[in-house]
Amino acid sequence: MAIQRERPYPPFNFLVDLGDGNTEGPDAGFMEVGAIGMETAVIEYRNGNSKENNVMKLTGLTKVSDVTLKRGVIGSLRLYQWLDQIRNGDQNALRTVTVQLLSEDRAAVVQTWKLLRARIVKHTSGPFNAKANEVAIEEMVLAYERLEME
Repeated sequence: MAIQRERPYPPFNFLVDLGDGNTEGPDAGFMEVGAIGMETAVIEYRNGNSKENNVMKLTGLTKVSDVTLKRGVIGSLRLYQWLDQIRNGDQNALRTVTVQLLSEDRAAVVQTWKLLRARIVKHTSGPFNAKANEVAIEEMVLAYERLEME
């Protein structure tokens, strides 16, 4: 449930549920969730016998943007197993992925985004560099069909 206040919430306290109910521990943790968005197309139409010399704007199809999730490589194969189900055509592999923004004290969920019928469409690990000073990153891109917010 969205909680309104005068000051915006910072974006660094969040939970991601990949549709399996697990939001705790390093196996479920993500360091970054890319932008979540949607766009509704507008269809312009005008009857040839219309008395007005302008187009009507009709609501068209809505499309959602893909979302990128990033985390440090931890040796878990859960994401790969989900990807394997998807690429093998398992119709039960589509999931509802939930992203919840938490308050500063992590005591309350202040907004929730639900990505319905989500699937992994891209998975990347690395790059690896022997002179680097950062964590090895695993990245996946989710495509989904509908966005709902609570």
